[in-house]
Amino acid sequence: MATPAEELAEMDRLIHEPARLALTTALTSGAGADFVFLQTLTGLTRGNLSSHLHKLERAGMVTLTRTGAGRTARTWASLTSRGQESVRRHWQRLEGLKHLAGDALGAPDPDPG
Repeated sequence: MATPAEELAEMDRLIHEPARLALTTALTSGAGADFVFLQTLTGLTRGNLSSHLHKLERAGMVTLTRTGAGRTARTWASLTSRGQESVRRHWQRLEGLKHLAGDALGAPDPDPG
């Protein structure tokens, strides 16, 4: 059985970074979201949001679709199937880590089911 530290070391750093975890979690609805919505949701600057989305795109986790030009330009982000699976596994790993940490500290499991 892995220790909490071993589980933490195995986390997907690409997704685990707080801003990218917020972005990928927001995109799990399946419908995707536009750039302005994601910026409002996360509070990131345009530059930071763009940087995080491009990192996720390069890793094959997110698809970015650009429409229009000039003042009507929009960027739409959606998770790829690889991204959806990676986010699902990441949240499962976090849940497992929570239980491992509780066991290591001798805390009762608040959700025994």
